[in-house]
Amino acid sequence: MITAGVDIGSTTSKVVLLNDDGIMAREVIVNGALPADSAWDLFQNTLINAGIQRKAVAAVAMTGYGRRLANFGDMIITEIKSCGLGAVAQTCPAGQIYTVIDVGGQDTKVISLNDDGDVEDFAMNDKCAAGTGRFLEMLAHKLGLTYPAFVEVALQSTAMIQMNSTCAVFAESEVVSLLARGIDKADIAAAAHEAIAQRIGTMVRRIGSKEVFCFTGGGAINRALAKTLEEALNKKVFIPPSPQTVVAQGAAIAARQKLEQGEKT
Repeated sequence: MITAGVDIGSTTSKVVLLNDDGIMAREVIVNGALPADSAWDLFQNTLINAGIQRKAVAAVAMTGYGRRLANFGDMIITEIKSCGLGAVAQTCPAGQIYTVIDVGGQDTKVISLNDDGDVEDFAMNDKCAAGTGRFLEMLAHKLGLTYPAFVEVALQSTAMIQMNSTCAVFAESEVVSLLARGIDKADIAAAAHEAIAQRIGTMVRRIGSKEVFCFTGGGAINRALAKTLEEALNKKVFIPPSPQTVVAQGAAIAARQKLEQGEKT
């Protein structure tokens, strides 16, 4: 049996195809002006690359920011459930995952799992850009750097400065002020990552800090953020091989579970 998970995020869309042996295909695309159209194109391309037709897919589960925008899915799964299921499915050398940290373009989620791998509690930052991937992208632009360059210079910083603003709008003004004072761009970039890591740490403590930690989403491919997050938590954080597709994988798993339980899609 083949099921598909489609995660339509604010900046990227992800598709995972799951069969009896595990993941048979997974792909990521940067969204265009219409995320639902981008997700549909990605879904079709994933099927073509996997060498299967749409009728071979028993169920398609939609999740993510734009899960209700697309009309080619069979069911809708919440991001929280999808993220939890996807994280539990990862092979972590440190053992069972109990806390999932998911940093996307528009929101940040911290999810606590119980011994059975079910969602026990969660915290979500979706009302403000601060603490998200978009926050870092805005500051990189303000510094006149590409996002990859912004990450690299943050890793090279040797000085510790504090970014006081907890609002994305005010943080941009603070960056201008720091530049005017002659603060190195690398140190400002490092301070921005530190500010996000501290915000995430507060969310983790709010729901209870339980190891093992798993870092997913687009934020997990940011090496500077991963490093700073481990320092803020004082814990080792596991990053899956494909952190951006964990939520889509979880949606595909949820679709499979529903079919196995005999529920109608």
